[in-house]
Amino acid sequence: MSPRSKILITGASSGLGEQMARAFAARGRDLALCARRTDRLQALREELLAAHPGVKVSVRSLDVNDHQQVFDVFHALREDLDGLDRIIVNAGLGKGKPIGTGRFDANLQTAQTNFTAALAQCEAAMEIFRAQGSGHLVVVSSMSALRGLPRNLTTYAASKAGLSTLAEGIRAEMTVTRTPIAVTTLHPGYIATDLSAGAAKTPLMTSTEKGARAMVRAIERERPEAKVPAWPWIPVSVLLRHLPLRLVAKAS
Repeated sequence: MSPRSKILITGASSGLGEQMARAFAARGRDLALCARRTDRLQALREELLAAHPGVKVSVRSLDVNDHQQVFDVFHALREDLDGLDRIIVNAGLGKGKPIGTGRFDANLQTAQTNFTAALAQCEAAMEIFRAQGSGHLVVVSSMSALRGLPRNLTTYAASKAGLSTLAEGIRAEMTVTRTPIAVTTLHPGYIATDLSAGAAKTPLMTSTEKGARAMVRAIERERPEAKVPAWPWIPVSVLLRHLPLRLVAKAS
């Protein structure tokens, strides 16, 4: 398949979104980048244009929890680049507290950002792709989506499981209707980002740069689903699926 040359990335001002932008720019892709922190987006734009003068980079402010703004910004970025070939639903939130400990506010914010806001992004993306008859939707889920997890991860894992199922449902419809719109679900393992800054250190942690490169490779291949990086997360995923819940909980 020919490369998708015009790519929109949400949550592009830091972490995996920022690193994916760098990797795609190095491949000569035009970019539409959005996030809340426009100062960081502008700095990233200047960096990418200096390093890769042949690419186009458009940036827009976006709070994904403002659902109407999601639709408005996606369509504006489509106009900026005269079309979009690929949209990466990357923006997410990692906060959360054990259920029933008085922090419904934190869990609600996580659920709203990781699922409801992601639904808005998928709706806006698919609206664009259906109108043009092609495209590639990518959702960034998590290895946490594979099982229910305890403590601070409970709502996060549930929200990512919902996102993975949402993407699979969209993919199922595109398959049944033979619509030429690809759908990829990424399940990253432990990758160092702003969200993981306070997490316990683990030998399974991958650098942001290495993790983003693995994600970009999987995206470019347009796989339906990918655990990234493949090692060690493909074998770990098998264990997660089959280990007794008490062992999964103890290791989380």
